[in-house]
Amino acid sequence: MSANPVCDDTRYDSQPLATCPVCGTKFQPDGRGRFCKPRCRQKAYRLRHREVDTATLMDITTRLRQERHLIHRTVYECSSCQERLLGERRCSSCNRWCRNIGIGGECGGCGEVVTVSELLGIELNGGDAMA
Repeated sequence: MSANPVCDDTRYDSQPLATCPVCGTKFQPDGRGRFCKPRCRQKAYRLRHREVDTATLMDITTRLRQERHLIHRTVYECSSCQERLLGERRCSSCNRWCRNIGIGGECGGCGEVVTVSELLGIELNGGDAMA
């Protein structure tokens, strides 16, 4: 036992090496420290508090609905003639109601009506993207 128990820091000598959760290096922890360097601590803080910039299909649909542009940006397809219409629910040639395919618009190059999922090459279900 040491003469000055207040300054006795020998209890930390037997601690095993810790692994930094950010960079993965082994280090001798100082007290309750979890990170090897202040740089790793700052990086972990920034990763925890970053804002997600990706918009899901549900976010886009909600915003279009609030702006009253959802129907104008919805792609419909006729069940009988397979014609695609942008913002029109009834086929003008067959006079039938069309089914909703998804959100989309006209292609800038060819003028064909395409959905967002076809443009990106992934299947969008609700708020998630399925590869």
